[in-house]
Amino acid sequence: MWLNLIFFVPKTDIYVSGYSTSGVYTITTIDGPVQVYCEMKSDGQDNQGPWTVILRRMDGEVNFYRPWRSYKWGFGNKGGEHWLGLEFVHQLTRRYQYKLRVDLEDFDGNKAYAVYKSFSVGSESEGYKLRVSGFVNGGAGDSLINHNGMKFSTYDKDQDNHKNNCAKDYGGGFWYNKCYYTNPTGHYLWEKEGIVMDYGATWYYWKNNWNSLKSITMKIKRVN
Repeated sequence: MWLNLIFFVPKTDIYVSGYSTSGVYTITTIDGPVQVYCEMKSDGQDNQGPWTVILRRMDGEVNFYRPWRSYKWGFGNKGGEHWLGLEFVHQLTRRYQYKLRVDLEDFDGNKAYAVYKSFSVGSESEGYKLRVSGFVNGGAGDSLINHNGMKFSTYDKDQDNHKNNCAKDYGGGFWYNKCYYTNPTGHYLWEKEGIVMDYGATWYYWKNNWNSLKSITMKIKRVN
């Protein structure tokens, strides 16, 4: 399935053309073809597909402690754990309005989500600055509120507001502030290891704790 990265095909066109199954598809970009995971779920008002997955953590298969270049262009297995790439997300969100949904699951099978009605990532010259607004609570709470307006940081490019390097201290790459209330790219910790404070893939305001989660998915969709 070929889609244009900037002029993203609306949901109706995807269904009309016969693509209604979640999976890995190829889209065209200004830098050439890129594989993305398209999630076609339609199980509720806040989860009408298709969504483009920009981050998925689910089993610890992929190492997320990576340099700036990796986070710029993406890495991982699009069918499993991966990061789509800051440049691609910037190109997707720079002309049209997109919304973001974050899906969470703990090791007991409990689930929650958060929706942001407006989501965009600035250019590399802006530090790939995060802009989110229009929070809708699906039980997860707003753990991105402290990250809004922040530049992206990795262990080799520190752009946070802390005296130390948050990416280096906590093992990921993200829009860190001083340092975070969510760290979805942190170390993947299994249930018994998840009690280690601050080092796992966390979303603090779901349960007001730092416990590492079984899965975190961040996905975006163009607002028609």
